[in-house]
Amino acid sequence: MLKQHTVEKIGGTSMSRFGEVLNNVIIGNRSGNELYNRIFVVSAYAGITNMLLENKKTGAPGVYGKFAQGDPSWTDCLEQVRQRMIECNRQFEDLGLDQKLADDFVNERIDGIKDCLYDLLRLRGYGHFNAKTYLLPTRELLSAVGEAHSAYNSTLILQKHGVKAVFVDLTGWRQDELLPFDEVISKTFAGMDFSEVMPIVTGYVKYDEGIMTRFDRGYSEITFSKVAVITKAREGIIHKEYHLCTGDPAVIGVDRVKVIGRTNFDIADQLSDLDMEAIHSKASKEMEYCGIPIRVKNAFEPDHPGTLISCDYVSPEPRVEMICGRNDVEAIEVMDPEMVNRVGYDYVLMRNLVDTEISYIAKTTNANTITHFVSQKNRRLDECVDMICQRLPSATVTRTPVGIVSVIGSNMRIPGFLSRAATALRDADINVLALCQATRQVNMQFVIARENFEKAQRVLHAAFVEKA
Repeated sequence: MLKQHTVEKIGGTSMSRFGEVLNNVIIGNRSGNELYNRIFVVSAYAGITNMLLENKKTGAPGVYGKFAQGDPSWTDCLEQVRQRMIECNRQFEDLGLDQKLADDFVNERIDGIKDCLYDLLRLRGYGHFNAKTYLLPTRELLSAVGEAHSAYNSTLILQKHGVKAVFVDLTGWRQDELLPFDEVISKTFAGMDFSEVMPIVTGYVKYDEGIMTRFDRGYSEITFSKVAVITKAREGIIHKEYHLCTGDPAVIGVDRVKVIGRTNFDIADQLSDLDMEAIHSKASKEMEYCGIPIRVKNAFEPDHPGTLISCDYVSPEPRVEMICGRNDVEAIEVMDPEMVNRVGYDYVLMRNLVDTEISYIAKTTNANTITHFVSQKNRRLDECVDMICQRLPSATVTRTPVGIVSVIGSNMRIPGFLSRAATALRDADINVLALCQATRQVNMQFVIARENFEKAQRVLHAAFVEKA
């Protein structure tokens, strides 16, 4: 039987506005017992993880990137992290954050990390310790401190406001024990009465496989999911700084988009495949299998119910739930006269993507051409293309930067949806380079020139959402 508690995730941008989160999400109009039966999993404050690892958008190296490269300026970067964390502490002084306790926590963790990294460099100097053996654990170590900082501060602030908050540090700081993921969570929450206390949980978890090693960035949503599943939560709630809408407000306009309201896990997977930050696909999967719905809410509109993602929802009437896409796509076109009627050609081609760990977003094929549409951000893309050329010498390989715009909905199974979309794009003088639609008809993908990316979204949103 499901328990009555929820597990709620707060992202880094929202955490940096913790005063508003306190008033809107965690306390708000609640008092007494209403405050409890909620577990909060928190991310690091905005920008901290970029400083610790590398910038997620630009790839510019942070502490880890410079340490891995052997750049001695990693120590300067680490001191900048310390300074930024202490600035965050000052930002929350008016909320009642004990500055000495908060600063001592930061200094103890940063000093410990610095000593550890110096020790690793000394060991490496003896020649018997290869960088490959310690770089992944180093990345884990650095990742953990951001979430530990924000969770500790949040706990102190909540306690100052009379909430029985408990700091749940899953980062494994100064602990030798390495347990499986499920066991770490089960052991941590065993015997905890959620109706009496409010756990504030680090988004990072140290376990035997390594959460960064397996999931890399976005691991806090994995933690959110695992806590919800292990503790048998009634519902998972993700608090973001925006609603899950029918389109990107920055592209289409705040006054034109609508909150989706309801959708299902299948549609959430389609969004994840397009790099939309609704929920990490691997995080949602376990919750889906356990029948735990996920609600996406705007942290700054507490009275709005947000969007509920459930297992079996299908829109009762045909509609488009979202227009979205990505503009960082490259088309890898392989044209080979020897392809036609050759059994297994696709398999030989696909091996190159598998060997370089590249996942494709969409795919088109005809008698002598196969095109995979992949993320341009993948660092092994050049290697993959070189491999294709070597293994398929009769093929001509062409690389083209493109954008993909998708029309997504849980119920689009009526004649005319595709025709309407194509007509709207034609009328706007947008050429469709390729089209992908599976027989399940939950996602129509239009491959277009990059310069038409935003325009195509506005056109399709007007056709399917605003005119509807």
